[in-house]
This record gives sequence, structure tokens and C-alpha cells, in this order.
Amino acid sequence: MMTAYNITENTVDVDGQSLFYRQAQPSQQCPRFSVLLLHGIRFSSETWLTLKTLEKLAEAGYQAVAVDLPGLGKSKDFKGPAPIGQLAPGSFLKSIVEGLKLGSVVVISPSLSGMYSLPLLFEHNELVKGYVPVAPICTDKYTSDQYSTIKTPSLIVYGDQDAELGELSLNNLKNIVNHRVMEMKGAGHACYLDKPDEWHHGLLEFLSSLS
Repeated sequence: MMTAYNITENTVDVDGQSLFYRQAQPSQQCPRFSVLLLHGIRFSSETWLTLKTLEKLAEAGYQAVAVDLPGLGKSKDFKGPAPIGQLAPGSFLKSIVEGLKLGSVVVISPSLSGMYSLPLLFEHNELVKGYVPVAPICTDKYTSDQYSTIKTPSLIVYGDQDAELGELSLNNLKNIVNHRVMEMKGAGHACYLDKPDEWHHGLLEFLSSLS
């Protein structure tokens, strides 16, 4: 029996270096649009494979691309564009999105990956169809006035047991005009690992609201 999706592994060239990624897409139809999954410092694209997020996105008709960020996972030899915890230039993710011909993407951005996703959101907003921050770092590097200029539909996700980054990121990100909040009760910083069913349900519901 044919599966409804295909999962592949490959690398994409970014400024002369190879960045590893996993991709899942529906096998029977053209994808509705693309979802770019980033990850936290203790994780990699494998997290989204094991959690079955890649599979669920492809089954729902999306092209899902999960990268291993610089210095981590199978991109550990990739020299990053900025030190950990500092904002990277928005051109970094832009070159991935354009290199993989993803078009306008929904970006899923937990924790560490805020250093990459926020600059994309602010500097190349036309590439971001939707934004799903999961208690990302670096939200305090922009002002509430700057956030209020962002019109991108956003799903702000955090676990209510995430005392530090969860609250801090919510307080900054809620200044994005077009946002909804998904608070996951009893979940910690990596709330998607603590409650995968709730995470997938909320994510797919949000994606289906995007035209």
C-alpha cells in the first residue's frame, strides 16, 4: 500500500556551506504550501521526525521542511552567521527558503531558533505566510512598536510550566496584531514534546485557517 507522503533527507547550499534538512510531502497531491520547522539547542530536525510532526503535516497536505540549524544535528560543521543567542541576519533563512524554492512559508520556531526566525519575520516579511513561535529566544531584541507593525498571522505557543521564556516571549509577541495564543497546560519549555497530540491539533487548526 502506498503511503500518503514521502520523507527524504538532503542538504541545501547556503553561502557555500551544506545545511542538512529532512522533507516530507504528500505523494498524491501538490502541497497546499510549505512549513519550515526550526528547533531548539538540544534538538534537531530528527525531533520533528520522531514526534511525527513531519508525517502529520504531509498527511494534511503540506510540504514540511525541517532543517538542522548551524552547529547542531547533522549541520554541526556548519559555521553559523551569528553567535548563539545573537540575532542572525534575516538573509540566512531567506537563502534556505529560496534555495529550496519553498515560496511563502509558515515558520515554526521554538526556543533557540528565535535568533533566526525573528530577523526573517522583520526583514523579509513577504516570505512568511504564518509564524508559530514556541517560547523563542531574542524576543526582547525588538520593541512593542516594532511588533505592532507585523501583520503576519501568528500562533504563539508556550507551556504554562515554562516560567522563563514562555512568559517573556508571550509578553513581547502578543504585540503582533494578528495573533492567537495556545497555552499548553502542564507543559514545559519543549511543550510540543510534553503534549504532542495537543500540539499537532493546534498547529493543524492554525494552518487550515491560512488561505
